[in-house]
Amino acid sequence: MPACPCQSGLSFEDCCGPILAGRPAPTALALMRSRYTAYARGDVAYLARTLAPEHRAGFDAADVSAGMRETQWLGLEILDTKDGGAADSTGIVEFAACFRAQGRLQVLQERSRFRREADQNWVYVDGETALRPAKKPSRNDPCLCGSGRKFKQCCGRA
Repeated sequence: MPACPCQSGLSFEDCCGPILAGRPAPTALALMRSRYTAYARGDVAYLARTLAPEHRAGFDAADVSAGMRETQWLGLEILDTKDGGAADSTGIVEFAACFRAQGRLQVLQERSRFRREADQNWVYVDGETALRPAKKPSRNDPCLCGSGRKFKQCCGRA
């Protein structure tokens, strides 16, 4: 079974797969991981569906889809969480996501806010983001994507 792109250590089928297929995310962290996986897999419809209703009108699916074709998501690191558990109505997840776009390695760091709706589904509300160049791993470092291979044999080939 392939590993989940969110790097939880679980297979896609045991992690984000069921959530992307329609099962509600049990926590804000699970929703955040599933949204990262949706970006990595190009699932624009899921991203729109899990966006807070007040932000859906401004969601440009064509623009997001175009960006996905130009971006290779390489790895996710969870930096912090606040609330967002099964009994909470709001939560915050801070993460760093490494990606390659236009031949450059970059890191998107975001402090994301989530909210549980009346139907008990978590939605992404907004986030404070910062973009910075990623420190390129040396040839023999482990790959950023979590594959277990050396960077030069994996994502460093592109």
